[in-house]
Amino acid sequence: MNARDDPIRFAERLLALLEEGSFTATYKFAVLLGLMDLCLEHSNRFGEPAPMVTTRQLAEKVIDLYWSHTTPFESHDGEVLRQNSGRPAVILSRIQTFRNRAAPDQSCTLHRARSSSPAEFHALLDEVEWTLVLMPLPKLQRFGGSEDRFVYEIAWDDAITRGHFRNTREFDNRISFVGSAAEHLVRLAPLLRPLIQQKWVEMVGRLNQLEIARLESFLFGADRVSLQPVRGPLLELQKGACFFCGGRLRSSADVDHFFPWARYPDDRLDNLVVAHPACNRQKKDFLAGAAHLASWTRRLSSFDIDLDQIAENVGWPRNTARSLGVIRGTYLKLPNGVPLWHKARDFEPSCHDDLLEALAPVQ
Repeated sequence: MNARDDPIRFAERLLALLEEGSFTATYKFAVLLGLMDLCLEHSNRFGEPAPMVTTRQLAEKVIDLYWSHTTPFESHDGEVLRQNSGRPAVILSRIQTFRNRAAPDQSCTLHRARSSSPAEFHALLDEVEWTLVLMPLPKLQRFGGSEDRFVYEIAWDDAITRGHFRNTREFDNRISFVGSAAEHLVRLAPLLRPLIQQKWVEMVGRLNQLEIARLESFLFGADRVSLQPVRGPLLELQKGACFFCGGRLRSSADVDHFFPWARYPDDRLDNLVVAHPACNRQKKDFLAGAAHLASWTRRLSSFDIDLDQIAENVGWPRNTARSLGVIRGTYLKLPNGVPLWHKARDFEPSCHDDLLEALAPVQ
């Protein structure tokens, strides 16, 4: 096997990169998670990850990752947590400035702030993209005094000028994945994501002299955005029935992430369903079985207009293509026999043909 195609060797090199101590900000974690997410989101109908992404796409993803970090941490004198060992991190500062202008209400989602202030968001996107181009992207794959481009290739180095970057005819904004790197990022995501997040939390803890016990939930928790606004509309869409067991939802109903948040943080409407609290607890962070996947894809095809209406009425983000990319990139790459959640404590072995059939309505 070619060294670039070996997932174990890739993982070892990525672990070494995470331990590299020359970075003074948390940018490397955001870039790695952003690239991982983009590989998934842009998977094709066969589940193959995107061979390349753009700096613009990465900038948008990095803003999303840092958005919740720009709210004050309650036990830190109401201040935003530091994420740089020197002066304030440029990207975090830019996002905070945009947030103060476009979304002074701390509970405001990025989607709403972006929708209400499109010109300001476009300017923010420009600045974040330039910062990524100038700093972390050319430096991320350096180990000591050498460079090992095993994750991606870019067409510039850190000597790039802003004038060159602004010249859209001259600047090549592609981030091209090397060998099987995109596939490795997708397949190893369930292991790499929590590890990268843990390293990110540890660095923020050191920089702010805080215990890390509560930091992880603050920085990456599923409850960082209230899902209450979509609960009623989704309950109506499902005609008062639990998405998983079909039983009647009476006094309580949970809004659940169909594709587990721990595997990929997706609050977009396509990924949200209402379910019995018991079904939600039993499913946990497991992938749902083929029958549930078929129900999810049928909902996308049969209630597309209804979901669009809910998104518009509530002001909630929806991006079917990206949610589908994540589902395809994960389910269609599962080997046969992986346990998938069916109900209660019952699991079923994955079967590629069954999963392919479940995705047929949207293939």
